[in-house]
Amino acid sequence: MDPIERLEAIEEIRQLKARYFRCLDAKDWEGFGDVFTDDAQLDVSEDAADLADAIVGREAIIELVARAVGEAVTIHHGHMPEITVESSDAASGIWAMEDHLFWPEGGPVRSMHGYGHYRERYRRTDAGWRIERMVLTRLRVDLDRPPRDG
Repeated sequence: MDPIERLEAIEEIRQLKARYFRCLDAKDWEGFGDVFTDDAQLDVSEDAADLADAIVGREAIIELVARAVGEAVTIHHGHMPEITVESSDAASGIWAMEDHLFWPEGGPVRSMHGYGHYRERYRRTDAGWRIERMVLTRLRVDLDRPPRDG
């Protein structure tokens, strides 16, 4: 790839990740799903103890994420991308992230503020760059739980 093609790929991946965050926070599940390849993998095993294996497939990813945060107001930010374009069809990236989630009254957690990194693989498809694999790792999570009765 020449330097201009490399920079175009990086910008397209940055736009893809921005769309990921916007669609996630807007609960636009169709748009959210469109950022992934059909066979994408999502590994949140560090974040969710009951998910020891990666979730495989766009539809399974949408279902898991919608169930986990569909009722919450979410605010996700991605920062300082380190994107490596490996070929005209493959790239990888690391994004610093911060998220703040607020659940409706009555649940076991009122809010969560998290910090960490997304480690990702990207593949260029006929529709453009898409996320092929995403691994979320956390550096810190602050939970606000309602007081216990009694």
